[in-house]
Amino acid sequence: MRRCIGALGLLLAAIGAFSASPAAADEASACPASASEIPVEALYGQWDARFGGSGDVAKVRLTPHPDYAGSVRGTIGRGGLEAQLSGDIDNEGFLILDESQDGHSISAVWSGEMQPGSCGKEFKGTWRNSSDDSTQPFMLRKTGNP
Repeated sequence: MRRCIGALGLLLAAIGAFSASPAAADEASACPASASEIPVEALYGQWDARFGGSGDVAKVRLTPHPDYAGSVRGTIGRGGLEAQLSGDIDNEGFLILDESQDGHSISAVWSGEMQPGSCGKEFKGTWRNSSDDSTQPFMLRKTGNP
């Protein structure tokens, strides 16, 4: 009888391990550890951007770049003005965005890191003004899909 109970216990443990493993694997693979692991499509959609200590929210929209596969193009609206954005995830896993007020020259550069556990939905970094090299921190948080 003890052998049957022992074998039954092993069988139940094996079944439990088998049924728990796929879910655990799905959870682990669902949230990449680095931005370099996320597909560019994960960047497409609506985002909120906050700069410095300001409570003001700028609206960002990112879509596929029409000329460069693996890159994004989009817009940011803040203070009644709209600027163009384009960029990608670089080889080190940083989100790099170029901002242009006039559509021709770069007016600012964003460099941000994906926040741990955010699954590619939050980046924090530095926004640098190209005209005077002033910087301020930014936070970019995804709010919706395309």
